[in-house]
Amino acid sequence: MGKAFSFIVGATIGAAAGTIAGILLAPRSGAETRAMAADMANDAWDNARDMYEQGAEQARAAVNDFGPMMDAKTDELRAKVDLARERMDQLRETLNDAISGAAIPAVDVQVEVAPEAAEAAPEA
Repeated sequence: MGKAFSFIVGATIGAAAGTIAGILLAPRSGAETRAMAADMANDAWDNARDMYEQGAEQARAAVNDFGPMMDAKTDELRAKVDLARERMDQLRETLNDAISGAAIPAVDVQVEVAPEAAEAAPEA
């Protein structure tokens, strides 16, 4: 208990000495110091509010830009799917004509293979 007691006494004496020195050596009165501290707190609050408003505006802008971007990507994907369907329909018609003995010989039928499918296909 001796060390803890010594620490508490030393901390108390040090705090009292610091308070007395601060009062005696302060360059301005207490009212001026409080006003200055209030101004600093108000400035910090205003800066924090401005930063919040800027962040909220950037988030709103990002959300507003996200919708049209998704619409454009969806339209692009739909166009690609429609084109793939058209190609499949053409290929199906060509294959049906070739199977039924129509005028299109089987030699003229060209089948396009996607690069991913060619790599994944096992070698014969």
